[in-house]
This record gives sequence, C-alpha cells and structure tokens, in this order.
Amino acid sequence: MSFDYDLFVIGAGSGGVRAARMSAKYGARVAVAEEFRVGGTCVIRGCVPKKLFVYASHFSEAFEEAAGFGWQVGDPKFDWSTLLANKDAEIDRLNAIYIANLEASGVEILPHRAEIIDAQTVRIDGREVSAERILIAVGATPFVPQIPGRDYAITSNEAFHIDALPPAITVVGGGYIAVEFAGIFNGLGVETTLVYRGEEILRGFDDEVRRHVHAEIAKKGVNVKTQTDISEIALSGNGYQLTFSDGSHAQTGLVMYATGRVAKTDGLGLAAAGVETGDDGHIPVDAYSQTNVPSIYAVGDVTARAQLTPVAIREGAAFAETVYNNNPSAVDHSMIPTAVFSQPPIGTVGMTEEEAREATQAADGVDVYASVFRPMKHTLSGSDEKTLMKLIVCRATDKVLGLHIVGPDSGEMIQAFGVAVTMGATKAQFDATIAVHPTAAEELVTFKEPRS
Repeated sequence: MSFDYDLFVIGAGSGGVRAARMSAKYGARVAVAEEFRVGGTCVIRGCVPKKLFVYASHFSEAFEEAAGFGWQVGDPKFDWSTLLANKDAEIDRLNAIYIANLEASGVEILPHRAEIIDAQTVRIDGREVSAERILIAVGATPFVPQIPGRDYAITSNEAFHIDALPPAITVVGGGYIAVEFAGIFNGLGVETTLVYRGEEILRGFDDEVRRHVHAEIAKKGVNVKTQTDISEIALSGNGYQLTFSDGSHAQTGLVMYATGRVAKTDGLGLAAAGVETGDDGHIPVDAYSQTNVPSIYAVGDVTARAQLTPVAIREGAAFAETVYNNNPSAVDHSMIPTAVFSQPPIGTVGMTEEEAREATQAADGVDVYASVFRPMKHTLSGSDEKTLMKLIVCRATDKVLGLHIVGPDSGEMIQAFGVAVTMGATKAQFDATIAVHPTAAEELVTFKEPRS
C-alpha cells in the first residue's frame, strides 16, 4: 500500500521534533503538524522562558549581597515590560531555529491542527492524508480543578504574558512548577503565598530536601501554607477574594494554579483509531513507545512516563532508532537527573532516602551522608541561605543510590554527578576523586562518616 508519508508526527515539541528529524535522517518521508508554534511547551511556554524569569528574579538578592563585597549599587529599578519583550524575542529566535532545523532535515511542517481518523489516516486543514505510522507528541496542558471562580485563575501558560505584575499573588500547588514560580514572583517583589493541600511541598522528592527547601523559601519571604486548599475564587476590588477549605478568607492580586498537567488528547480522535487511553487521558505505551495500535506511537508528556523535556527528546530519538534505523532502543526511566530552579535550586538523581531504605528492606542497609552549610559566597554577602548536600549509599555494595543537592548551581552539578550515579559509582570511587577547592561540590567527595 502506498502512503502519503512514512511518518506523520502530531506535535512539534521537543519529542516530536527530535523523532521527526532523526526519522527523516534515516530516510523516512516525514510531516509534522503543529497548531501553535514549533518548539513545544519547553521552548514556548515552559522551561526556557521560566529559567529566563528565574535569572531576572535573582537580581534583587544579588544587588543586596553585593554590598558585602564592597559594591554600592544604588536604587535598582525593575521594568516588567522590558523582561517580557526580551523574553519574547528570545522565544522567537528559538522558534525560528527549530523551524530551520526541521526544514533542513527534509521534514514538511504543516501549521494546522491534526485529527486522527483511523490507524493510518489523519485529517488536517480540511483534507485527509495517509501515513504508514503516526507518532503522537502533543504534550500536556495545565490542570485547574473545578471550583467556583476557576476562570479567574491563570496557569503557567499565561504567567509569561501577564500585562503587569500584581502587588500580591497566590500560587496554588506544591510541585516543582509551583515552587519555581513562587520564587520568581517573590524575587521580582511580589508578595507571594504558596498554597498546597499536602503536608509538605515537593511530593516525590527526598523528605529532607523538601523540608530544607520549604524552610529556605520561607526565609526569603514566601508565605507557605500547607494542608489547605482553595475552595472558591471571587472578584474583589482590583483583585480576588479566596475562600480556603477551612472557611478562612484572604485577598490577593492574582491566582496562579500549578496543580499538575494532563495529557492534551481531547479531540485528537484516539477513540476512532482504537487507541487506548488512561483515565486522565494519557496514552499508555510499551518500552518502544508503541500504543496498542501497532501503527501508532506516542512520546513525551502525553504518555505520562516522566514529564520532562530531556526525557521526551530521548524517547523521540529512541523511537527513530527503533523504527527507522533497525536499532531497537528503550529509554531507561529509572535514573533521571533532575533540576528544579527553585530558590535555592535543587539537583537530584537516583533514589530518595525513603526509597532506598524501602528498597534495601532494612533500615541498616543504607548509609546516609549529609551536610548543611553556609556557602562561601554568603560569608560576605550576609545571606543566611544554607546549602544541603546528601549522598545515599547501599551499605552492602557501597553503590551510590541517590545524590541530592540544594544550593547554588545544583542544576549544573547534578548533570555531572548524574553520569557517575547512572554508571553505578561507589562511595569509594567518590572518595578517590580529588576535591576541587574551594567549591561546594567538593563536599560530595569528602564525606567521611555516615550520619546513619
């Protein structure tokens, strides 16, 4: 049977673009459908603009800390519109690069919404096209619970485009996106409250890391309210009145929800093609990203395996290797180095202390090395911010099971340490590595005695 394309990709985000480019490189005739902009969540409305905002929010502290090093900064002023304009220019630049790279690879870009008709047919721009294989890479979208007044709230999508900074904001959620945006707004001078219904923020991270970050962001001025939730949002003057689950009330200038993301599969036509989905809309796949329909695959956030850009990219590459290069490749999701650009930031790889103790089935099967200290910079800056370094080691094998950092440059550090932990490095090998002095990272190769 003859097809219009060998591969039709729906969604031009990180995973879809990588799969499309590599598949075309291996000789496939590839088209990509994208109804918004090429680049996906990360480039357009996610990690890239968010980190630019994180950089912007750091300067308020940097100006204060400069005095301890002899600098007289004066009275700094911040202009939100300038940041927005410069951010937009950078996103435009990256969007153009993504388009150019796809075109250079021989991929046809179709700037329209696509809908699956059957296992090998897609409707786009009023016409039907056929493809031997279809790859779904549509990503996920922010979730906002069904409460009265939910339409007044913004999400991370809109946070990059608000006209002006409010005097106060309430960020709802306890995951990494909520914590990052709380730090951004707080650093930009907005009175910030973080509301989370659980007992402690950053569920899924090491418990000691969670407590440490909570304490540090609170010291910086973020009002953290745990074990509570918003039950209603109502207009009130120039802002909003919030009603909490315990019946109390508060005023705020803006409400932002960061309470998770759900697969963006509504209206995609999955049922017509016989593609199974989970209760929340995500698409289950096997180790090679294949759905229950043999001709249809899915990668990235839409599969709910790990909603991280580098994971989507790796999944897209593995798909192309498997299908178009005769090189079956499965992504290992068990060891994912991760950075959270909170303030202070987090770098983590491997098991949490809690997971390691459970995995070894005995409390005495794990050695924990940890240190909390004031970074060298802050001996003069006057800041009371503390860094946390933590190693989790299997006592029987000496293998490093987990490594966790909270402090400046932890994202950069975790990329390098992630290689060692992924390779199965032992504590003895860490000890044999000569320390780089004076750095914070040297703490991780100079631990002597376990805490437990």
